Amino acid sequence: MKKYFFSIIFIMSSFNSHSQETNVSNILEDMVLPLDERALIMDEVLKHRLDTIVPNLMRRDGLDAWVIISREYNEDPVLKTMLPATWLNARRRTVLIFLDHGPEKGIERMAAARYDVGDVFKSSWDPDKEPNQWRRIAEILNDFDPKKIGLNYSDDWAHADGLTYSEQRDFVRAIPDHLRKRIVSAEKVAVGWLETRTAMEMELYDGVMEIAHGIIEQGFSGKIIFPGITTVNDLEWWYRQRVNDLGLQTWFHPSIQTERSDASKKNIKDNNLDPLTLYKGDHVHIDFGISYLNLQTDTQQNAYILRDGERNVPEALKIALSGGNKLQDILTSNFLVGRTGNEILKMTRAQSTASGIGPIIYTHPIGFHGHGAGTTIGMWDKQEGVPGDGDYPMHQNTAYSIELTALVDVPDSWSVEPMKMKLEQDGFFDGENFKYIAGRQTKYHIIDPKRGQPDE
Repeated sequence: MKKYFFSIIFIMSSFNSHSQETNVSNILEDMVLPLDERALIMDEVLKHRLDTIVPNLMRRDGLDAWVIISREYNEDPVLKTMLPATWLNARRRTVLIFLDHGPEKGIERMAAARYDVGDVFKSSWDPDKEPNQWRRIAEILNDFDPKKIGLNYSDDWAHADGLTYSEQRDFVRAIPDHLRKRIVSAEKVAVGWLETRTAMEMELYDGVMEIAHGIIEQGFSGKIIFPGITTVNDLEWWYRQRVNDLGLQTWFHPSIQTERSDASKKNIKDNNLDPLTLYKGDHVHIDFGISYLNLQTDTQQNAYILRDGERNVPEALKIALSGGNKLQDILTSNFLVGRTGNEILKMTRAQSTASGIGPIIYTHPIGFHGHGAGTTIGMWDKQEGVPGDGDYPMHQNTAYSIELTALVDVPDSWSVEPMKMKLEQDGFFDGENFKYIAGRQTKYHIIDPKRGQPDE
């Protein structure tokens, strides 16, 4: 797999070094691997995760057995992340079982299913010997005699609540009475599995993020945006189509919004112009995410469409972006292992307000899912704290989408009201330090209408 890492890193450095003079479109296409090569990487990452993360989590939370049950097309979110690249769904009923035999013998993995699940879960059920799948599962657990059996049900995380009513009912009916009393929620193990990022994954994440950044840069261009013609809807669908053309997927529809000066708003209203069309002098904001190599991105960046005679963004926008970066710094400086999301939220809001920035913070974990399981730091409508997942403590080796809005006072030549600077950038917390994945936005994308010439 190392050759694929090296190729990704090499192409990524080429993108960083030559994006201004090289065709961005060609670089992006070179960065996206063929499906078979992606599968090799994803399967190796999966095996490494199963070997290294699961033992620590089960022992941390005292689970002797962890049972994950799914039926085809109604998969448990955790099970979905444990399937090999060639398995797009569970098959019939797929049951994954983890049994902890202790530090010396390790965690035994098996599938109480008709088939091996790739080469990471060997089938432990022969229907010719025991036609009833539930009886075979009960036999496995009875022989092992675990003190605690973890099942995926949770009040706070949908990601850890994948066990359906009927599957739980039939599982409980099948196992002996003495084992029923040993069932506990596997919530913390499930969340830990989803939130923990390995060094192997983080090697990949920079490349995944660079692709997302490159697509944003390509769209924020005078070759794509024609002021007075291009609409918000046009640009959203351009991004959606571009992702599809690259052989990638989005996990949400791209969103384009505008921030306008008071003078621009007045001009649009007085001249009965369409407010959903993009014009010179617009601040253009995007919320954008892709899915690649089982990793998600979630990015909000900002661009400015130059007016005639302008060569740079207005000073007000520079002030607003600087304020947004300052709020990001205050937030991430409060990251600490063991500190809850609600504690971080409270500290950050107090510090940013004291510094003259109005904070709206809605930061969330990211990785397998765009809105991931783990420490949640605010929601846009819950600035006093988030019950449940906001009370969850932060752990090392976790990734977050630093999503927020900074209300920043700007010169009244732009607006008499504070400007809403919306930013979002993914980053990694190793337990001591926080680092943005492939950097963050500190300068505006500049859209120059004069450069609106088609690629040769």
